[in-house]
Amino acid sequence: MIPSDNSTQSSLPDMDDANNNHDDEHDVNRTRSFNGRLGRFLYYTPDTPSTPTTPIPRQIITRSISSSRHSSTTPSTTSSVSSPRPRAKPTKRRRRTHEANAPSTAPIPSRLRDSIPPNLILLLIGVNPGLMTGSTGYAYAHPSNLFWKLLYSSGITTRRHAPSDTYKLPALYSVGNTNIVERPTRDASMLSKAEMDAGVAVLEAKIERQRPEAVGLVGKSIWESIWRVRHGRAIKKDEFRYGWQEECENMGCGDGWSGARVFVATTTSGLAATMSLQEKQEVWNELGEWVQRRREERGFVPGVAVES
Repeated sequence: MIPSDNSTQSSLPDMDDANNNHDDEHDVNRTRSFNGRLGRFLYYTPDTPSTPTTPIPRQIITRSISSSRHSSTTPSTTSSVSSPRPRAKPTKRRRRTHEANAPSTAPIPSRLRDSIPPNLILLLIGVNPGLMTGSTGYAYAHPSNLFWKLLYSSGITTRRHAPSDTYKLPALYSVGNTNIVERPTRDASMLSKAEMDAGVAVLEAKIERQRPEAVGLVGKSIWESIWRVRHGRAIKKDEFRYGWQEECENMGCGDGWSGARVFVATTTSGLAATMSLQEKQEVWNELGEWVQRRREERGFVPGVAVES
């Protein structure tokens, strides 16, 4: 037996009564809600006081600088604040300095004098006076210079002299002193090639006039200047050697005189470190042995002053 509609309605709880309290709150049309049956599925919260909520901090979305630069398509974004663009380091401007080899417009006067009496056994030729030498008037006066040490250790002198004995060397050992350039500088690198080459003719005239048996060049650069003036070109690496040079390279030739033999010695400057002290000593020993032998042959007693 099929129950009537009235019996079905009587067997179910009265939905209208159950939802009376909420009809005003939820504007649900009874016709659309199947006579209020949909009200069973509505969820109602109890009337409790609302609690304040902590505001969620705003998230700033910034565009990534690195990704937008390098991506040719859609730029990527990141939630973190991108680091500031690094500043480029400023480039240091180099100070313009004067050319090191340019001669000074106001040359410093030198108190050093030549000591070249006639007929010396050996005339030593330096590059130019240092500042201390120029101010004192004594050859190779700087304490770091090895000149006086090498003279003694090679046998050219019988004891280690002080620079103040510069002008005693001719009478004591038949050894004189001059330079290719007279202008004092802090070091020889401050001289130009033109200034060095200009001194060659002056040297030749001094040697021709005073006629020493041999000249000892105290430094490779002196021989390079002489070679440049004589041959019109720089000396090649395989052409250079320390020690005695060929007889055709004698200096001061003229008036039937065959000239002075040339011995290229090492520099004695304390600033030059291309050769060890032992290597320098070996070169100077060769010159010292020749000087001692020539003094014996002349009957010259070293260390005893002789009137010129």
